[in-house]
Amino acid sequence: MDIRVKRVDEKCSHGIYVYDPKQDLWILVQRDGGYFKPSGRGIYVIYFDNAKCSACRKYDGIWFPFVEKYSRDRSDINFVIVLCDWFARECSSSAASESFKHFDVHASPTTIVLYSDEKGEIKYQEKYEGVLYEFELKLILENFLERAEKHMRGEKVAPPISKESSSKALEDIVMQILKALIGQKE
Repeated sequence: MDIRVKRVDEKCSHGIYVYDPKQDLWILVQRDGGYFKPSGRGIYVIYFDNAKCSACRKYDGIWFPFVEKYSRDRSDINFVIVLCDWFARECSSSAASESFKHFDVHASPTTIVLYSDEKGEIKYQEKYEGVLYEFELKLILENFLERAEKHMRGEKVAPPISKESSSKALEDIVMQILKALIGQKE
């Protein structure tokens, strides 16, 4: 099962892929068995990708360049893709299907960022549904370790992006565009 690809896409085998920045390749690491488990201490960014998802194809255009660029500076972050055709229902990989179920993924694409200890036990995670833009990915990862450490100390933590903040930001942008268009016609 030595499958290595430049980009994971809808033609790839279902399963769990891990990015190797030294080779600049995605390596299929697991097709069978249970859900994805971190291999040790670190930050893991997991993209739950559905081959039949048009929004995922849009996200691919953001995700792959981001991973390639960001992983050069941040070797402490592990990038992972879990690929099925359509969530756990249409998937030829038991490991990918079980990962969709275990992480309760029902929107496509979904990105989960987690921190695990040296035993691979997940200590903190954040879940983001829908397409994320490069600035959002950077914002999420920028202080992720600090949020994880606060959480492990029992302190309250708020992710930097929520559905409410994203829709509010979009509303603000639309209003600025409308005001600019109206202002031009006056």
